Amino acid sequence: DWGFRYADMPPMPETRTELLALAAALGADASNDLLLGERATRRAVLDANLLDRRVVAFATHGLMPGQLPGVSKPSLAMAATADEHESPLLELDDVLGLRLNAQWVLLSACNTAAGELGGGAMSGLVRGFFFAGARSVLATHWAVESESAAALTAATLKAQAQGATSRSESLRQAQLAMIDGQLGAGRWRSPFYWAPYALFGDPLR
Repeated sequence: DWGFRYADMPPMPETRTELLALAAALGADASNDLLLGERATRRAVLDANLLDRRVVAFATHGLMPGQLPGVSKPSLAMAATADEHESPLLELDDVLGLRLNAQWVLLSACNTAAGELGGGAMSGLVRGFFFAGARSVLATHWAVESESAAALTAATLKAQAQGATSRSESLRQAQLAMIDGQLGAGRWRSPFYWAPYALFGDPLR
């Protein structure tokens, strides 16, 4: 009765805004292309056909090994189901079993690029998505603030979707827009807001 329940992790309603902004930037059909709220379960990810998706995005809690009780692998927190015996965590092993052909995987969650203690500077979660077939992964080195995260990721993917620039340049332009105040009206000039995002993998198209 006193144990930790992952189903009790606080919801993040602002991530809905972020994903809707990404869908709008990419011209996606939000009603068909997004899994929000209680629909965004671990099982829904595992059962989805993702081979035809050029962008796969997660906006949720990111967990590092040892961060919470029983977490021994990097994980993404998904929605809990009525079955308390079913884990809501999308773990590294689950990621390794996905089949992707995505140009981008976006991990808009805390610490998704952070290295494990004593390990390299890129998490197993990022490497897992490469193993699953992603060409590039946009991940974070530390905890991110939700409103600025939504603005930066939407600006990044919108610039690249328009075909005018590479993936790496689209991220750089979004970061510069925060620094010079075009995004956030100067509120997000601090590196805390724009610097955690890092692009791994193919930097081009």
